[in-house]
Amino acid sequence: MTENQENARLTAWVRGRVQGVGFRWWTRARALELGLTGWARNTDDGRVEVVAEGPHASCVKLLELLRGCDTPGRVDGVVERWSEPRGSLGGFVER
Repeated sequence: MTENQENARLTAWVRGRVQGVGFRWWTRARALELGLTGWARNTDDGRVEVVAEGPHASCVKLLELLRGCDTPGRVDGVVERWSEPRGSLGGFVER
């Protein structure tokens, strides 16, 4: 398999004005369009944590969208971590 076909797990922490602006809903919609599973949740420090699993190329695309200029609110930065998929996620939910 090529890297683009392999499944991956992306964890991203998005900082900025991303709570209370529909950011988790927007992230869920983009992830579902890309065929990813996972979740998005607000953290106590004002960030949104996103965990997504699926094809590596789709995870990369979601990361690009999170860093893009079309998100709700304002994204000041995204920190990412890549890991092996756990396969335990179903659907994509807002937590």
